Amino acid sequence: MSETLRVIAERYSCRDFEGKPVEREKLDLIAAAAVQSPSGSNRQPWEIVILTDKTLIDEMDAEGMAVLSEQEDKSVYERFMERGGKLYYNAPCMFLILQRPGREMDTGIVSENISLAAAALGLGNCICGMARLSFDSKKGDAYKKHVGMDGEYEFGVAVLVGYAKTQKAPHDPDMSKVRYL
Repeated sequence: MSETLRVIAERYSCRDFEGKPVEREKLDLIAAAAVQSPSGSNRQPWEIVILTDKTLIDEMDAEGMAVLSEQEDKSVYERFMERGGKLYYNAPCMFLILQRPGREMDTGIVSENISLAAAALGLGNCICGMARLSFDSKKGDAYKKHVGMDGEYEFGVAVLVGYAKTQKAPHDPDMSKVRYL
């Protein structure tokens, strides 16, 4: 099996990070993999912000959890509470992918490159759409300003990256989802 296929097969969504910082060299390698992502007509309609300020990440985490706690349907909030009450699972780093409006497919490709690069470097990772909650909160405008989300770009998705506290097996592939015609 090729190294690429092995990384894809073994990668899982980490929901339990140690919290210790990731070395800058590894973050640079992941960033390089991110910007090597293909995009429609090579427009590269993204901007990648690498958040390593753990205090800011934890503040945004608490703000996102507050948004969840205020929702009428408490099921998602309760699920996060069962997992330790952290939206970002104590991740020390967040790759925030900002996108030009309507470019979700390109953003998805970037998030997968980040995720696979992190896994190849031995880092846990989790693609996290729930990071949007922090930017949609009462403090959202301040967070948008802080990360440079100025109107040309909007929230696309985030990828949490760090050292996994615990390891788990990847999900079982469901080949019934594949059809040949």
